[in-house]
Formats: sequence, C-alpha cells, structure tokens
Amino acid sequence: MLRAHCQTSGWSLTEQDPFNNITRTCVEASAAVFGGTQSLHTNSLDEAIALPTEFSARIARNTQLYLQHETKITKTVDPWGGSYYVENLTNSLVEKAWEHIEEIKSYGGMTKAIEKGIPKMRIEQSATKKQAKIDSKRDIIVGVNEFKVDYDEQIQYLEINNKVKDLQIERLEKVKKSRDQNKVDLSLTNLTNAANTSENLLALAVEAAKNRATIGEISSALEKVFSRYKAKINTFTGVYSKEIKNDSSFKEAIELADKFSTIDGRRPRILVAKMGQDGHDRGAKVVATSYADLGFDVDIGPLFQTPYEAAKQAIENDVHILGISSLAGGHKTLVPEVIKELKKYQREDIMVIVGGVIPKHDYAFLKDQGVTAIFGPGTKISETAKTILTILLNR
Repeated sequence: MLRAHCQTSGWSLTEQDPFNNITRTCVEASAAVFGGTQSLHTNSLDEAIALPTEFSARIARNTQLYLQHETKITKTVDPWGGSYYVENLTNSLVEKAWEHIEEIKSYGGMTKAIEKGIPKMRIEQSATKKQAKIDSKRDIIVGVNEFKVDYDEQIQYLEINNKVKDLQIERLEKVKKSRDQNKVDLSLTNLTNAANTSENLLALAVEAAKNRATIGEISSALEKVFSRYKAKINTFTGVYSKEIKNDSSFKEAIELADKFSTIDGRRPRILVAKMGQDGHDRGAKVVATSYADLGFDVDIGPLFQTPYEAAKQAIENDVHILGISSLAGGHKTLVPEVIKELKKYQREDIMVIVGGVIPKHDYAFLKDQGVTAIFGPGTKISETAKTILTILLNR
C-alpha cells in the first residue's frame, strides 16, 4: 500500500498579518485530509517570522485535532467523490504529473534525474513563476500584495541566541564522555559493512543511535560507502521576466542595473549564499533566478556553507553583493561571522544583505554588525533589486 505524508505549505506563510496563516494552514491541511493522506504536518503561524513558539505549535497541532475530531472528515474515504470539479482537477493533476514522470523516465529513472538536477530545476522554475505572479499581483496574497494592514501585529516569537550553539556542543561532549566507545565503534563498523549488502540499514542505524552514536557519526559511516550527495546547481533565465515583464518596478530595476553596468564597466554581481544547517533553499533560488532576469550576474553557493566558505567564494568571484538567505534562526551567529571573514581580507567593500525569516527585532543588531539591507518575507523582488542598486550607485 502506498502511504503518503503531507506537510502544509511554508512559502504561503506570511510575515505580514500573520494570523491569516492559521486559516491558510487549516485549508491546506483540509486538502491533504480530503486527498487521503496517512500522515500530516501542520506549520505554525509564526514560521515566516521566527522559529515556532509553544503557543503557535499548539495551534498547529490543534488544527489537526479539530479536523480529526470535530469535522469528522477523516471518517470518509472519499468526501468529494462524484464532484465534477474536483474530479476534473484530479484528472488535470494526473496528466501534468504524468508529463513529469515521462521526463524522469527519459533520463533513466529518478536517481539519474536527480543526479542531473532535473526535479530540482522544475521545482525552482515553478517557484519563480509563482513569485512573479505574486509580485505582479496576478496572484493575490492577502495582507502582502493586497488588503494590507498599516500596522505590525505584535506577537511573541522564539529567539535563538549565540548560547544555543555552546549549549549543544556541551551536551554533545557530555554524551560522548558517558557512552561506551567500543559499542559505538562496533555499531558504526557494522553499519559501514552493511552498506555494501542488502541488510536493513535502518535497524543498524537505530542500534548505533541506542549506543549513543551521533547523527553525524552515523552519516559518516554510510558516507564511506555511498559518498555524500551534492545537489547540482542549475541556473535558468526568462521565467521571472516572462511573468512580470510589464511591471513598472521590474523595468526600473533593469534600468538601474544597466546604469550601474555603464558606470562600473560590468554587470552588478551577487553571490546568493546559504550557511549553516539551513536546507531551505527555495527562496534563495527564486531570488537568484529573478536577479538574473533583472540584469545581475548571479553566483549561487552550495547548501551548508560555513561563513569562511561563503566569504571565500564572494571574494574569489569578486562580487559586489553577498546575499545571505536565512530561514532557520542562525542569522545572529552566522552573519556576524561572515562579515568578520570579509574584514579579515580587507573586503568590506562587498555589500552584505540578508533575506528570509528574520524577526524585525533583530534588524538593528544585524545592521550594527555591518549588514546594509534586510528583506523579510513578502518583499517584492524587483523592489529589493532597486534598493540594492540605488545603494551601489550612491557609494
């Protein structure tokens, strides 16, 4: 039996008027249940602002309980059975999905398609197209590009400070001192040996974890045989510009990029970087591909860079701007470190900007550290480009 897990959308959550996110999540969760999902994750209302609090996580959990116990929709196998509209949507979805399946088959299966970066590229193209529709107001997002409120909703958010890393390192050291290292080594060796066979790797990984091996050690044991996957970075152009070409802000940004190019002798160059353990790269890829359409030369860093690696790539590529995407609460630690690395090599001329899930309470801290501009969720991409180019031109 095919079992499916669903998670409500992250990109649809908004920093602006955030209590709308409760309704968005409920509708998306309902759709998953109507579709017959066996497992469901509901996002919290504040995930476009910071990491979830206990308060917001409880609402997300209770959304599932409400659907399960109050609406009773989980008691019906196919609540929409017989609905022409839903059946038509389902048929359309199947046909579009089949096109992707046929494309994957043409590459020799999903593994080979992933190696070539095909599924990843299709997702990024779709995300960029959607962002252009939002920026051009062809798609309405309540509270973001229409029906805006003229105040900031004050909600409590979870703050992550620099002590979290030190506390985690301390806990890790304590675990390593208290465990039986011989058992750990044996379980990790068994895991590596089994990677060459058809033995159950999950069971052996669980056994290693019971012996207090860390996730990093378990991964390294498997990496010895499988090697480590590195996502293929594919770039494309034309998707964003096709959807937003008549927008005045888009045209103004291109004019500013052309003006800078004339004055500086080359196109404005930006490195879009992801640092730390933040694997959410949808926003970073949308920004990168959109900036390419706006007249920038764009470099994209790999996932999980250290501040040193991000700074090194920015310097080697001689970029004008280092754009840091942060969605997992690491901005107060990672951003100051990357700025220190740039200063170490006397490259303070490289403008550092930050985008993503950054609580407004932290804006002042980041600017004190040397960040030039901060762009939160829902910011129109062409407007961010105009802001950056204006600063560059006025230097």
